[in-house]
Formats: sequence, C-alpha cells, structure tokens
Amino acid sequence: MNPHAGRTELIVFGREPRPGRVKTRLVPALGSAGAARLYKAMLERTLDIGRQVRVDRHSLWLDVSAPGSRIRSMAERRGFAVRAQSGESLGERMAYAFADALQASGRAVLIGSDCPDYSIDYLERAFAELERHDAVIGPAKDGGYVLIGIAQPDATVFSGIDWSTDRVIEQTRSRLRKLGWHWSELAALRDIDEPQDLGHLPVTLQRLIEPG
Repeated sequence: MNPHAGRTELIVFGREPRPGRVKTRLVPALGSAGAARLYKAMLERTLDIGRQVRVDRHSLWLDVSAPGSRIRSMAERRGFAVRAQSGESLGERMAYAFADALQASGRAVLIGSDCPDYSIDYLERAFAELERHDAVIGPAKDGGYVLIGIAQPDATVFSGIDWSTDRVIEQTRSRLRKLGWHWSELAALRDIDEPQDLGHLPVTLQRLIEPG
C-alpha cells in the first residue's frame, strides 16, 4: 500500500519569461518583449488559480536551473516550491517531475502556463477523477493537452510522443490503451500559441496586447 496515497500535488510547467525564449510563435504579432510580457502574465494567472486548488503540494518546474529572483519570488509568494526541469525532451522532463511528485503523493496533476481558461473547479475535478482512474487528460483544442494527471509513475506515458503537434492527444490515448490504464477526459480548453489565438484571451490579458 502506498503510504502517500491520500496526498496530492499540482505541478505547473513554466519557463523563465525572457524575450526571445517564450511564445516565439507570437513574436510576429507582439514582438519579443510583448510575447514575454504576455507569457509572464499567463504564468502569473496560472499560479493564482493553482494556489487556490486544495492539494498538499504546489510546485513550479522551470526550464532553467537558476530562475531569476522575480519569478522565484512570484511563485514562492503563492506557495509554490520552485524546481528545475530535468531531461532532454519535454516527455523526459514531464516523466521526471511526475516521478518526483509521486514519491510523496498518490495523485499528481501537471498543467502548463499557456492556457488562460483554467479554473479551480477544472483542476480540482482532475484530482477527483484520479480517485477512480489511472489517468486524467484535459485536451487542448489544437490536438495536444492542457492537463495530464496520473496516479502511478510510468515514463512510457510520455515517450515517443510528437510534442507540439496535433498528434499528441491521440498518441497519448494510444499509449494509455497499451498500458491497460483507465482514464478520464475533461472538457477541451484552448492554449494561446499562435497569433490567431490572441482573440480568445480574457479581457484582463487583452489589455496587455492593445496598442498604446
């Protein structure tokens, strides 16, 4: 029996919001500085929602080993432990974070910082689904996913996936079938990745990209 079966962790994957390193597909519409400013605001919004989710641990995993003091302070003020991602591919980094989380928890859910439509209810429902399923997925409208949760570590869930393509969700479903896992799916949400996605931003984020 897992002594930590009742414990839960919310994992947020993020990046240090430096111009030219984040939201590069939005640069033609917003410029490097504008894309970084929008990304930082979406990350902050994600942390604000995430900190209200009733879990035992909150963690922010960044793609740098030494985050800037502002991003660390922003996360720690909201109760997030700041960790460094480890691994070459996105799949390896996700598998590493889940392996770490599930050493001390029985259920873990991972989200990104590109989706402004997360809600407390949406994230808490994911944890509830893990009480009855091996995994839970929150599909993205572009064919990827905005959320994945698992109740047991298995790196094969994240291996051999064509990340950043519209094949991610189907390949993940296929992998879960091969593992014999039972999973649940939440409502599909939208990531903000391309210039055409900017029209779907909430009003508070729209103001960041308005001229003047």
